[in-house]
Amino acid sequence: MPKLLYARPPTDAEEERMIRKLAGSRHAPADWVMRARMVAASWDGKRTSAIAARLGCHMQTVRERLARFNAEGIDGLGDLPGAGRKRRISEAERGRVIALARSDPPGQAQRSTGGDLHTADEAGPPQWTLDSLTEAAQAEGIQVHRSQVRRILMAEKVRWRHTRSWAVSSDPEFASKGRRSSGSTPTRRRPPR
Repeated sequence: MPKLLYARPPTDAEEERMIRKLAGSRHAPADWVMRARMVAASWDGKRTSAIAARLGCHMQTVRERLARFNAEGIDGLGDLPGAGRKRRISEAERGRVIALARSDPPGQAQRSTGGDLHTADEAGPPQWTLDSLTEAAQAEGIQVHRSQVRRILMAEKVRWRHTRSWAVSSDPEFASKGRRSSGSTPTRRRPPR
């Protein structure tokens, strides 16, 4: 038979106020709110089976959370640190990869004040690709793979690809698209709704 477990009484009025406020919150993290509701219901005299039925979870979950609250107090409502796989690269290295993607590629042509085109590195990539970003990051000493670079850039919403625009050009002799090719083609009018 499972043992009966209740949350320990609050240590002071402030702890009880915080738990009850968190249990009724609508903007706090959902897992903290649910765990605070478990503790508050236990203080109100409910058994673990009734709490589990009311919150839609398993009785063992309620028992584990109450035991953790009894041992650690309010801090026991949160998750244990270190869950999941550790990151392979540090935040500083992630920042360097992002800064690299936002920088100009070494092979990109730049105009000088005289109007001449020159590049910093003739053999360098003219625009960033995942492969060229990975190579550049590895040259800086960051042990990262292509898939990691892609995940980092997508998580930070950093664009490493340039959009291709066929309507705009920096070429002074570029002729923009003119009027439609045939004036005899009528525009299609939509019926009013």
